[in-house]
Amino acid sequence: MPRNLDLTALRSFVTVADSGGVTRAAGMLHLTQSAVSMQLKRLEDALGLQLLDRSARAIAPTAAGDQLLAYARKMLEMNDEALNRLTSQEFEGEVTLGVPHDIVYPAIPKVLQRMNAEFPRVKVQLISSFTRGLKAAFDRGECDLILTTEDDCGPGGETLTTLPLHWIGAPGGSAWRKRPLRLAFGRHCIFRAGVIRKVEEAGIDWELAVESDFDRAIEASVSADLAIFAVLEGTEPQYLERISHGGQLPALASKKINLYMREANTAPILPELAEMIRQAYRQF
Repeated sequence: MPRNLDLTALRSFVTVADSGGVTRAAGMLHLTQSAVSMQLKRLEDALGLQLLDRSARAIAPTAAGDQLLAYARKMLEMNDEALNRLTSQEFEGEVTLGVPHDIVYPAIPKVLQRMNAEFPRVKVQLISSFTRGLKAAFDRGECDLILTTEDDCGPGGETLTTLPLHWIGAPGGSAWRKRPLRLAFGRHCIFRAGVIRKVEEAGIDWELAVESDFDRAIEASVSADLAIFAVLEGTEPQYLERISHGGQLPALASKKINLYMREANTAPILPELAEMIRQAYRQF
């Protein structure tokens, strides 16, 4: 007789592996700790394998657990997609999500993909702009939910994560060594004033080599080793690299990625979308 893996137990296993603990996973699954522990034991007994290493402070998958984890994610994704496509008629319509240019990748495409799978009747209209413009659009009611990059979090906002800024340049480039230091920024970049202040505090002469409304123009100039710029950790373009300057450039500040959302009664799907975004940023 063929044997079947328990999807409920697999969901608990994946959540424990991602969160690093049974207690945290239980809270995320809205189950008791004992229920999650029993599901994990049942899964390990069914396979005759130890899937989780419990010897350290944070629980981590064993080698066998890592193998199962890849399969479990695919199985749960297919299960959830099938159920939602066949049964989810609750949500439909359109919501508008605003995201700054520089943090669209890597989190937002995954969120959009998941939204399409789980709520196929909902259209997400993505607006990419600068933080100041997005906050103004949100205040005018033109966006249902926005992400921002800020020093602090405003009223009604929620900080998802705090990320450091890093100097970025062309692979193997030398623009960062030259003086005056050639910088590239968008006209409305919220990082600009703070980065320039750090450069001036370090006593480094600088000049604005590139100023544009378009990220591609800035990235092209940096890629050509004509200037350098600063981006949040984890959002670096693949064809550029973090500069190993050995202290010859000033250390930069960190920025908060904040979430602002309208009241759920304006669009009942908003809490679902917001939770997907939260989960995406927990992986940073």
